Amino acid sequence: MPDNNMVIVALDYPDPVQAFRFADKVSPELCALKVGFELFLSGGPVLVDKLVKQNFKVFLDLKFHDIPNTVAQACTAAAKMGVWMMNLHASGGPEMMSAARDALENFSPQSRPRLIAVTVLTSMSQQGLKAIGIDGDVTSVVRKWALSAQDAGLDGVVCSAQESSLIRSATDDDFLIVTPGIRLPEDDANDQKRIVTPDEARANGSTHIVVVRPITKAKDPMAALEIFCKAFSSA
Repeated sequence: MPDNNMVIVALDYPDPVQAFRFADKVSPELCALKVGFELFLSGGPVLVDKLVKQNFKVFLDLKFHDIPNTVAQACTAAAKMGVWMMNLHASGGPEMMSAARDALENFSPQSRPRLIAVTVLTSMSQQGLKAIGIDGDVTSVVRKWALSAQDAGLDGVVCSAQESSLIRSATDDDFLIVTPGIRLPEDDANDQKRIVTPDEARANGSTHIVVVRPITKAKDPMAALEIFCKAFSSA
């Protein structure tokens, strides 16, 4: 499965039993799987190891944000689990991001995970940014943090697909743009504020899309996954 132009399904389940039940219904040839806080705290490294052994690319979504040395050590520990991708918060600053990147240089090109930075969460609005003391509009903050991540040597960023075209035009061609908040036109928005369709995400420059409910809650997850893959790859 190629690294780019990929659908990532978020395993937003409270326990490993439900996560593995879903994983058995989809193919590692068509998607990567994202493991976030709740599931990782429930299943731990054992869960990640089992998914990797089932040939799934695993995106460990723990959004590291701490002093540089602590984040570097966390990235090293995650890489040893065999994850394909991990992330940290760009708001942690250039020194933290560079330390994390340097820690992963100890791994071979084949085993080194992709390291990406979270810019502005897709649930965050302009008012939300202002409430936590960040001046500037959402797009300017996203662009600034994306460029900071690239300068620190990271592989890409997480952002809303509504900002993908802005980042694509400001960064290198091989810079990864991972975009959650993806829905088909008929899907509910749920808790996402800035959403787009798969074809819009691809047209805007996204290299990967993250999908949750439209696939995990589908009666036929594999059929739903195929719809998203087709919509994203054919755009």
